[in-house]
Amino acid sequence: MIVVSDIEKSKMWYHDILGLNVVSDFGTNVLLTGGVSLQEKNCWKQFIGGKEVVFGNNAYELYFEENDIDNFFERLDSYSVEYVHSVVEHRWGQRVVRFYDLDKHIIEVGENMAAVVHRFFDRRMTEEKIASRMDVPLEYVKKMLEQS
Repeated sequence: MIVVSDIEKSKMWYHDILGLNVVSDFGTNVLLTGGVSLQEKNCWKQFIGGKEVVFGNNAYELYFEENDIDNFFERLDSYSVEYVHSVVEHRWGQRVVRFYDLDKHIIEVGENMAAVVHRFFDRRMTEEKIASRMDVPLEYVKKMLEQS
């Protein structure tokens, strides 16, 4: 669950940017697909005894994966988001982007690991080279290649 300052704007943002839909809407608390829950700030403050809620502390992130990461990157560019960083490729080959939601929670969207395996395979890398590049067992690579 994450605390948000405006639940209606956040519902729209999470739907438009990440494709999450409302499963249950209880007004000040909303459950979205993927198990993400939003709680409105004023309601949350009551639950924590009126203590201050601090946004933008960069202490955690919500992580999502995309099968078609290039399409996601293109779509994301059409929105006005504040980036933590633009697209990077980790040493194991996974491409990711980090950005803030409306309340400065960090959102990371990464390439599905099976898609990374397939991208390398499509570049004519052997299964052994893929395993070495990604620092994963060879059996993991074979399993990912079998899944599609």
